[in-house]
Amino acid sequence: MAGPTRVLVADDDADLRDIVRSVLESAGFEVTEAPDGAAALEAVRATPPELVIIDYMMPHLTGPEVVAQIKQDMVLRHVPVIMLTGKSELQDKVHGLDAGADDYVVKPFEPAELLARVKMVLRRASLDLDANPLTRLPGNITIQRELERRIAAGGPLAVAYADLDRFKAFNDHYGFQRGDEVIQMTAKILLEASRAHGSPQDFVGHIGGDDFLLITTIERSVPVCEAVIAAFDTMARALYDPVDRERGYLLHTDRRGKTVKIPLLSVSIALVTNEERVLTHPGQVAAVGAELKAYAKQFDRSLYVKERRRADEK
Repeated sequence: MAGPTRVLVADDDADLRDIVRSVLESAGFEVTEAPDGAAALEAVRATPPELVIIDYMMPHLTGPEVVAQIKQDMVLRHVPVIMLTGKSELQDKVHGLDAGADDYVVKPFEPAELLARVKMVLRRASLDLDANPLTRLPGNITIQRELERRIAAGGPLAVAYADLDRFKAFNDHYGFQRGDEVIQMTAKILLEASRAHGSPQDFVGHIGGDDFLLITTIERSVPVCEAVIAAFDTMARALYDPVDRERGYLLHTDRRGKTVKIPLLSVSIALVTNEERVLTHPGQVAAVGAELKAYAKQFDRSLYVKERRRADEK
């Protein structure tokens, strides 16, 4: 199950942060704080929240400067932002919105107004993003639009389809809670691999279930895939009970009542690029990805398969 909605509150006024925290926590939100713009940007990049509430004027980086950097990052740009300003001047509001803020609240504010703005922005962001409720990653509508936009723009393109192998057996054996943990941690691994080895324009989406998509550049696609595989294999093994981990497989009872050996979780990645062929529409990309992924799933280990039919192991 998804936890409470996480909100980052960034303001150099500790008293105001306390007020906002009190309002939001009483409504069931999980609140973290940042005392300045640089700390806010670091916090967003480390653990992206579902919403950022940020002051217009802060030390190190101003609110608009932080918002501009968030919105320029393909991994983070879906995170909605509410700008706080101590003045009702039109220019401050315009500047904040031009930087990419989704809404603004003028200080001093009534708690009921702030809470209403927060709920409205989150509702609007969810409708616009069609975010997956478990991972908060963009869903199918946004994925389709992003693929269409990238294809129309032309230029080199690499699309990685990541699918977990034997996830259903793991989920059946250990239960939905541990299965949800696998999905959430896989989303985090993709985001971290993209941030560490990809480009600022990367895009990570959650197709549904245990299927994910990552768009990156051709030259960075292999390092990203390798990082995902290494991190996933480490993470997955740690989620098994010690006896299953040491054995190297699950003893699972199938629907016929027969005990079968199920290898440990792995991740299959189909890497589709326009190096060897012209990509013209998202359906074509998905079809090539499905074909490559079917080939990758013949192996009982994590790997990625490039479009030239050469399988590259970790």
